[in-house]
Amino acid sequence: MKPVLGITMGDAAGVGPEIIVKALMDKTIYEKARPVVFGDKKIIQRAVKIVGADLECKAVLNPAEGGDTYGCIDVIDFNNLPEDLPFAKIDGRAGKAAYEYLKKAVDYAMKKEVHAIVTAPLNKEALNLGGVHYPGHTEILGALTGQKDFSMMLTSPKLKVIHVSTHVALSRVPALVKKERIEKVIDLAYDALRLMGIEKPRIAVAGLNPHCGEGGLFGTEDDKEIVPAVKAACNKGYDVIGPVPPDSVFHRAANLNEFDIVVVMYHDQGHIPIKVLGFDSGVNVTVGLPCIRTSVDHGTAFPVAGKGIANSKSMTAALELGAQMARVKFADILNN
Repeated sequence: MKPVLGITMGDAAGVGPEIIVKALMDKTIYEKARPVVFGDKKIIQRAVKIVGADLECKAVLNPAEGGDTYGCIDVIDFNNLPEDLPFAKIDGRAGKAAYEYLKKAVDYAMKKEVHAIVTAPLNKEALNLGGVHYPGHTEILGALTGQKDFSMMLTSPKLKVIHVSTHVALSRVPALVKKERIEKVIDLAYDALRLMGIEKPRIAVAGLNPHCGEGGLFGTEDDKEIVPAVKAACNKGYDVIGPVPPDSVFHRAANLNEFDIVVVMYHDQGHIPIKVLGFDSGVNVTVGLPCIRTSVDHGTAFPVAGKGIANSKSMTAALELGAQMARVKFADILNN
C-alpha cells in the first residue's frame, strides 16, 4: 500500500488550487502516494483550466476511494464556494472554507485513514473574517488535535530549522525562551528527523542574543535557559550543541554540513535563512502532532493568483516529504 495524502486546498482566492494541480501533474507523486484533495471540485476544475493541465477531476466520498489513478484528481467535494470566487481578494468565505477542509482532513488523519496532511496556504485575515480566530495552520492543528507541545519546522535542500516560538510579537520572545520549552523542541526535532530517515540527528541550538549574550553583557537568557536545556538533551544521548551564535550557526549547518537542524528561538530567526536559501523549495512541517502535516513554505501569493504562473516546487516537495514521513511512521499499517 501507498500512504494516503490528504491535500487541503487552502484559500481559494490564492494560488493553492493552482499549485496543487501543477504538483499533481507529476506522475511520480502517484508512484509514491495516493493524493486526495479536500476542497471544492469546481475550484480545482477552474485551476486545471487556468494552468492548462490535461487532468480530470472526480468527486469521492472518502480518502479510501481516491488517489489511485494518475491523470485524475480525486476531490472530497465540500461545494463551499462559487466557481467565480474572485482571485486576490480577502474573502471570509474562502477563509472559513479553508478551515473546514483542514478540519475534515484532521478527522480522517486521527482515524489513520489519511497518513499525512499536506496543506496549501491560507490567508490569516480571510480566516478571521470567516470567524476562525487563529494566527495560522500550526495553531489550528494544535487545537484540533488537542496538542500543546508542538512546533514549526522548516526544511529546504540545504537547511532545516525548528522554532521555540513562532507567531508572537518580538517583545514577547525572551519570556518564551525557557529551558523546558527548548528541551521539548529538541526532542521534537530528534523525533521528526528520525521520521525523515536521519538515524542520528546532529542538532545545533541557536543563541537568542548577540554573541549568545557575551557572558551576560547582552542578555542572560542564553546562559540561564539555553545552556541547561542543551545539557539536559546531551544527558539523553542526543548529539546536540549550543547555544551557537546566530550569526554563524546557519552557515555551519547549510554550507559546512556540521548540523542536520538548527533550533531557533523565534519566527524570523529561522524563516529568513530558509527563505534566502530555498524560497521555492521550502517545506513547513508541524511536529509534535499525532498526525503528520507538511505544507508549502509560502503564502497565498495574491499578486499571481489566477494567472497560472505560480511556482509549485514547494508543494511538490511537501507532498514528497509527507509521503516519506508517512512511510516510516505507518510502516506496519502500509506493509500489511
